[in-house]
Amino acid sequence: MKKNVTAKIQGGQIPKGKVRVSGAKNASTRLLAAALIADETVILTNFPTELVDAQYKIDFIRKNGGNVSVDVASETVEIDAKLLDNRSLDSYDFPIRTTYLLVPGLIKRSGVARIPYPGGCKIGDRGYDLHLMVWRTLGAEVEEKPEYIEVRAPKGFRSGEINFPISTIGGTENALISASIIPEATIIKNAYISPEIESLIAFLRTLGVKIEVVGNSFIKVEGSNYLRGSLFQVMPDRIEAITWIVYGIISGGNITVEDVPFDTMEIPLIHLQHAGIDLYRNAKNVIVSPECLVNGRIQPFELACGTHPGIISDMQPFYTLLGLHADGISRIFDYRYPERLKYCEELNKFYDGALSCKPGAITINGGKPARPSEANSTDLRGSMAVVIAALLSNGQSTIHNIEMALRGYNNLEHKLSDLGIHIEVEEAVTA
Repeated sequence: MKKNVTAKIQGGQIPKGKVRVSGAKNASTRLLAAALIADETVILTNFPTELVDAQYKIDFIRKNGGNVSVDVASETVEIDAKLLDNRSLDSYDFPIRTTYLLVPGLIKRSGVARIPYPGGCKIGDRGYDLHLMVWRTLGAEVEEKPEYIEVRAPKGFRSGEINFPISTIGGTENALISASIIPEATIIKNAYISPEIESLIAFLRTLGVKIEVVGNSFIKVEGSNYLRGSLFQVMPDRIEAITWIVYGIISGGNITVEDVPFDTMEIPLIHLQHAGIDLYRNAKNVIVSPECLVNGRIQPFELACGTHPGIISDMQPFYTLLGLHADGISRIFDYRYPERLKYCEELNKFYDGALSCKPGAITINGGKPARPSEANSTDLRGSMAVVIAALLSNGQSTIHNIEMALRGYNNLEHKLSDLGIHIEVEEAVTA
C-alpha cells in the first residue's frame, strides 16, 4: 500500500469533460464488512474497487480466510465468507477506520474476533468506547490488547437493548450488523439513520434480516442463524458528488457530473442556490459551468454542519472552498466535529490567511486568489480540498501525504485526467 506520497500540482488547469460519481466510500466499506455474516455468496456492484480503504479491508478479510474476488472493469466485488476464521496474524497494522464492523462475521464463524484498533482520520477525538459498549451489551467479553482488540462470544452474541448516549453512525452500523446474527429481537435506541445506514438496512434485509425502523432513531432487529446471499448495488457517493460540483463552480470549468444522488443531497444543494448558483440538471446528472453563477459571482453565506439531511461534516471543506471564492465574508459552524480545522491551516497557505478558525466556527474572507504553496494532507476530505486549492493557484504546488485524498476517492488520478487535469505523483514507499 502507498505511503508518504507527494504530488506536484501545476495550477491554472481548467477542468473540462465528464466525471462519474463512484459508489459511496461510506456505504461500500460497510457493506463489505456486513457481507461477512452471509452464509451464501454476496455480490456488490458499483463498488469503488480502487478505493484504498476498501483494499485494506479486503486484505484483512483474505488474511482471515475469507474469499474476495474483485473485478475492476465491472466494479464488482464477490464475497464468500464461509471459510472466514479468526486467525493469528503477524501484524495488525491495518489503517482501517471501521475495523469494528469486521467483528460480527468473525464472531459468527469462530466465536472470537481479533481486530486492529480503528485507524483513519485525525479530525478530533473519535474513540471506540461505544463499540465496546455494543459488544458487551450483546453478551461478549472485550479485552484491549497491545496490538488488537479481542472480542469473545463463544456461543455468539445474545439479544439486548442498545441505548446510545449520543447519536453515532459507526455505533449504529456496528449494532445493526451485530444484531443481524442474533435470532431474537434486539432494540437500538438513539440510532443515527443516514442514507448510508438506510442502504445498510436495505442490504441486511436482502439477507433475510427483519428490521423495523420507527422515526429516525429507533430500530428493532431480528436476525437469523442462517443468512442468504445477495446481489446489491452500492449507492453513489454524495460527498464525492459535492466535491466535483464545487470544483466545477470555483474553477470556471465545464464539468458534467454523472450519477449524482440528488435524493440524498437536497439541503446541500439548496445552500448552493442560496450562494447564487443555479445548476443545470436532469434526473441523474448535473452540468457545472460559469453560466451557473446567476450574477457572475458566488454570494457569501452562512451555514451550520450537522446530521443528515443537512450538510454533514465531511462536506464542510468544500463549502469552505466555496466561501474562499465568494464575494464577501462567509461563516461555517460545526459543533458536531468542532475540531475539524487542520485542513484550514493548510488552505491558509494558499489563500494568505483568509480563514479565521476557532473550535466549531470558521470565518472565511472570500475573494483572495489562490497562490502556489507547499502543504500537507490532513483528513480525507480536507486533503481533497487542499488538492483543489493547488489546482486553482497560479503556479506549481507540492502536496505531501496525498494518499489521504486517494483513500477517500475512487480512481482519483484517472478521473482528474478525464477532466484534462494532470498531477505528478511521486513514487511511493510500498508497505
